[in-house]
Amino acid sequence: MNVKIAPSMLSADFANLERDLKAVEKSGADFLHVDIMDGHFVPNITMGPDQVAQLRKTVSIPFDVHLMLSEPLKYIDQFADAGADIITVHVESEGDIQTCIDAIVKKGVKPGLVLSPDTPAEVIKPYLDQIDMILIMAVYPGFGGQSYIAGTTRKIKECRKMIGDRSIDLEVDGGINFNTLKEVVDAGANVVVSGSCLFKGEMRKNMERFKEIIAE
Repeated sequence: MNVKIAPSMLSADFANLERDLKAVEKSGADFLHVDIMDGHFVPNITMGPDQVAQLRKTVSIPFDVHLMLSEPLKYIDQFADAGADIITVHVESEGDIQTCIDAIVKKGVKPGLVLSPDTPAEVIKPYLDQIDMILIMAVYPGFGGQSYIAGTTRKIKECRKMIGDRSIDLEVDGGINFNTLKEVVDAGANVVVSGSCLFKGEMRKNMERFKEIIAE
C-alpha cells in the first residue's frame, strides 16, 4: 500500500509560513493538510479562504482542506475557489451531508468526510460510493500537539474493511509521530497527517524518518 504523508500546517511557524510551506513541498510530502477552524465547531480559529488563496500562490503541493466548521456548506465554494484539491467536512457538522458532498463535487474538488473520536465508523456507510477520502480524527479536533487516542486503531481497521476495493483514501490525523506511525499504517491508513512531529526540527529529515518507518 502506498502511504501518503500530509504535514499539518497548524504546526508551522506562521511568522515564516512561506518558508515552512516550501520546506514541506521540497521534503516530498504528498499533501499539505490545511485545518480551517471557526471558533464555534471547535474552540479555535485559524484562517479563511482569502489566506488559503494567498498560500496557494506560494506552493503547488495539493491542498487537503479540513473544514472544522459548524456550517461548512456556506464556505465550500470559497475554499474550492481558493485552491483546495480535497475538501473534507465533519459528519457531526450542522446541515445536510449529502448537500455538502454534492457542492464539493460540483466545484470539481475531491470530497471527503471526517469522523471525530466519539463518532462510530458506520455513520459513513451511506456515502462510501460518493467520496474520495475518509478522515479519522485520532484526537479531539481544535488544537495541535495532542496525544493519539488508542481506540482510534480499531476504527481505522473498521473503515478499511468498509472501504473494501473502493479507491478511497483513509486518512488519520492527530498524535501521529515516530512512535504511533507504524500502528496507524498497519491498521490500514494510507494517508497520515502529522504536525508537531514533522515541523519540530528539520522537515526533510523528519519526512525521511517517516518514510523509513512506513517502509519497514
